[in-house]
Parts: sequence; structure tokens; C-alpha cells
Amino acid sequence: MNFGGVTIKDIAKELGISPSAVSKALKDSHEIGEKTKALVLECAKRLNYQPNLNAQSLKRGNSKSIGIVVSTIENQFFSQVINGIESVAHSKGYNVFITQTHESYELEMQNVRHLTFRSIDGLLISLSTETQNIDHLKNLHEKGLPIVFFDRVSDEIDTHKVVADNFAGAYKATTQLLEAGYRKIAHITSSVNVSITAERLRGYKDALEQHGMQPHEKLIKYCPHGGKDLAEIENALSELLYADDKPDAIFTASDRITTTTLSLLHKLGFRIPADIALLGFTNTQLAEVLNPPLSAVYQPGFEMGKKATEMLISIIESKRPVTEFETTVLPTRVFIRSSSQPVKT
Repeated sequence: MNFGGVTIKDIAKELGISPSAVSKALKDSHEIGEKTKALVLECAKRLNYQPNLNAQSLKRGNSKSIGIVVSTIENQFFSQVINGIESVAHSKGYNVFITQTHESYELEMQNVRHLTFRSIDGLLISLSTETQNIDHLKNLHEKGLPIVFFDRVSDEIDTHKVVADNFAGAYKATTQLLEAGYRKIAHITSSVNVSITAERLRGYKDALEQHGMQPHEKLIKYCPHGGKDLAEIENALSELLYADDKPDAIFTASDRITTTTLSLLHKLGFRIPADIALLGFTNTQLAEVLNPPLSAVYQPGFEMGKKATEMLISIIESKRPVTEFETTVLPTRVFIRSSSQPVKT
């Protein structure tokens, strides 16, 4: 299956002129009048025409390239996902183009447009924390571009998805803190727009309720940009730590939020876990050597990247339209270390 974008022929048909005239107009040829050029450019913009930078590849049927959209490659989890993507893509003869949104909706749209300029065969995407409207993806999907979501997904497009078992990871993490004797467990999480936020929040709340405790909204703090903005986490911690009834433990819901929270607690002079316990989602390879060793919920990033790429290539190389899709849920693991151990009295 190949992505069928708008072509010069489509513009020619729309305007009732020849494809060669359209081509010359787009190249600003002196052979075409200014009025016709203006009509062609207006039509090209309206139809979202993208110049084909890889025409020879398309003649062969595909460009053997895959576009990737992630929030940031400095995040250990996404680095591991990309390693998994590349392990499959390269073995199948595909090149990959990696772009970063830095949690910006505008950058996400720009990155997707940039990737389509390269005539990619398919797109692997984890949505930014700002993304609420995915019309930019729906439009491409409707035109035939294979898309597979991973980690942060949307139900608005019927396609393959690969996610971690966020609910189970959050449930087990919160349960561990409860079993260690902590009772006032705060939750610092990401944007409400993101699919993983709801899943992890539900795991946290269910664990509390299973232990006869009601979740308190004052103990739940949101970071609209996933902690990219340091002030988001600083404000969340300030509201929690300097309240009259401060928590005795914090469960954090993303890689960046977890490691930044640990750093800020140290700077503020809090002893972990003597003053407050900490357990969070993070794939950092330094968890065991941090001070103290950090209890963490680990996601199978490499495996997620592999599975998502296998699914995408299966759509790209299918001889018939793919109409049945699946969501693959990969298990998370909770590693208990010093930061969430019971405090000895």
C-alpha cells in the first residue's frame, strides 16, 4: 500500500489545464503567465500539494523510508524505542527519519509535513502533550499514508497501536507504596490530553480504592507539558510539600517528571525516603546508582519500537488494503529500590 498524495495531475484536473502547464507554473517558468501561476499556487495550497522529492522511488512503488515523531530523543524511553525501530527497519531495508516535537503541537504538525516532503512510506508517531486535534494525521491517513501510533496514542484513527500496560504499572507502583506503609501518596502526572495520563491515573486511583482509601484531588498535580518546563514540576512540588497536610510519598508518571522530582527534592533538602518516598515511571539506566537508588516503573521501549515497526511495514507491504487493526499492550515492570522502602523506626 502506498501513500497517494496530491499530484500535479490532480491540480491540472482541478483547473482544467495540462499537467505540463502546472509543472511549469510551480517552477515559476517564464512560459506561463502570472495569472495562471497564481491560480496554480492557490490550488496547490488548497489541496495541500507537496512537491515529490523522491519521484524515482515512487515509480518503483515505495521510497523505503519511515518517518518517526517523538517528543525528545534525550528521553531514555524514546531512545530505546528508536533503537527498536531501527533494528527492524534496517533489517528490512528501510531508512528512518527521526523528528522531535519537544511537546509542541505546532512542531508536531511541521514535522509531519516535513516527513511527507520526503515521500515516506509510513509514519510512526507518539503524540505531543499539547496535541488535542489530530486532523493533520487524519488527512494523511485518509489519503492512504500508513500510520502506527505508539506510547501516546489516539482512538480517532483506526490503525495499529503499541502501548505499555500503563494501568498495571501505576497500580503496582501505588500498591507497593501502600504496602510499604505510606498513606498520603501524591501523584504528579503529565497533560490531561495524553492517553498515558488517564491510564496511569486510573491505576493510581484504583490501587488506593482497593486499599479502602479515597483519592484526593489536592494530591494530584498535572504538568501540561510533561515536565519539559521545570517550573511546572517546581510548582507542583511546592503545592504538595508546603501544604498543611503534606504527602509522605510521591508517585510520578513520566521519565522527565520522575528524575526532575528526585533532583528538586535533593535541592530542597528533603531526605528520601526518610522525609518523603519516591517511585515513578522512568527508563533511565542510572536508576540503580542514583542517590538513593530509584524505585521505578520500567516500560519495554525497545520492544515497543520493534513491534510498532513490524506493524507499520506489514501495512506498507500489504498487497491488499488493511482493514483489521490491533492494539498491542506490552507489560511494564516495577523495580523496588531504596527510594520507596519503608522507613525504619
